[in-house]
Amino acid sequence: MVHFLQSTKRVFFILLGCAFMSFGLVYFNMENNLADGGFTGITLILFFIFSIDPAISNIVLNIPMFFIGYRILGKSLFFYTLIGTFGLSFFLWFFQEYRLINVPLQDDLTLAALFAGVFIGSGLGIVFRFGGTTGGADIIAKLMFTYSGISIGRTLFLIDAIVITSSLIYLDYREAMYTLVAVFVAARVVDFIQQGAYSGKAAFIISENTSAIADAIQVEMERGATILSGRGSFTGSNKEILYCVVSRHEIARLKGLIERVDPLAFVSISNVQDVAGEGFTFDDEQKPLQ
Repeated sequence: MVHFLQSTKRVFFILLGCAFMSFGLVYFNMENNLADGGFTGITLILFFIFSIDPAISNIVLNIPMFFIGYRILGKSLFFYTLIGTFGLSFFLWFFQEYRLINVPLQDDLTLAALFAGVFIGSGLGIVFRFGGTTGGADIIAKLMFTYSGISIGRTLFLIDAIVITSSLIYLDYREAMYTLVAVFVAARVVDFIQQGAYSGKAAFIISENTSAIADAIQVEMERGATILSGRGSFTGSNKEILYCVVSRHEIARLKGLIERVDPLAFVSISNVQDVAGEGFTFDDEQKPLQ
């Protein structure tokens, strides 16, 4: 039952991501003669030159990628890739068939490019975050991220550049430049969503009053901390290092607390891209935070 609910949740969010992406493609790219990267960019080339419906060409172009997804990424990702690919085609058809709103931005390509990037990037980010792809270049980007750690957004941007260059067949230089803006924004949004909804700050604290600082963090901020063992490279003496992760809005409070307990404490603060566990994704009763 739990597995079924988890799978249903993943499918729902993958389809939601496809809806966001399709909305951006139809209402901002296709309406304003903007290109895109990856396989969706190829479908737009076929649309603007040969009037082939992107909902159809998207599936046809992805048939070879289905085999790659099955052989390399396994059955699970292959299943969610099918959901993403057919979901994208369905919503591309839906938003073309049923004009829900009118967004006339032909005279403001800056807004068109920005909104295209936000919607497409948000859609892709949601799809990736819940373990799916929309086929095509997404599979390549997913492979690069899984096996080499290269950012999904960066890989997509490189692939997009090749496709966008090919799109100069029907784009003028002004539209091509605005397309690059949309692709860049989309890549940044994808990376932002991939980095995690529960980002925070990590603090390494070296002090002669480590226990007092740890107690204050626990009592005043209701946060846990871990005491690590270290050794000073200059003095050679053993030291205790306090490690603590807090949300971004709590960092100023943490720094004030440390300064009050030990003004001479050495504090190093860094960004944390994703945080999971009690206090962030679970409450103190081990129930998921919604």
